[in-house]
Amino acid sequence: MVCDICHKNIATVHLTEVINDKVVEMHICQHCTKTEEFKENLNIQELLGGLMDSGCNQRKEKLSLKCPSCGLTYDDFRKKARLGCGKCYLTFRQQLLPLLKKIHGSLHYTGKRPLSSAHKVPGENKVDELQERLDRAIQLEEFEEAARLRDELKKADIR
Repeated sequence: MVCDICHKNIATVHLTEVINDKVVEMHICQHCTKTEEFKENLNIQELLGGLMDSGCNQRKEKLSLKCPSCGLTYDDFRKKARLGCGKCYLTFRQQLLPLLKKIHGSLHYTGKRPLSSAHKVPGENKVDELQERLDRAIQLEEFEEAARLRDELKKADIR
């Protein structure tokens, strides 16, 4: 796909926006994304701020939430789209989980791992094992056990 701006290079950035129920797509090459005009029009902080605000009513207590370590407030995080320290993840956990799920589609890493990696991520074996046991229980028509395993899988997926 060719860049919509320069019409020369191959587009590597694909933006999709829905305006009044119409889908508007823009395909841009890496060179054009580095121009000042593009950078001025695309504000990642506003984009993330929009994701954080969509679908949830902001309460005063949520906005006044403050990290005990660095002093960053949730309102500051919404404006800057950056956390101040490692403790911010714990402080704003309740607000970050829905945001991360919205951005990544999951709360757990599901990407690639090196083939040479001999060990798995802690807890990953448990989820795989529970899924296998659930499939086996369904095949054997042990529905009470299957329901219990399903509930256990849901709990494991939340963590």
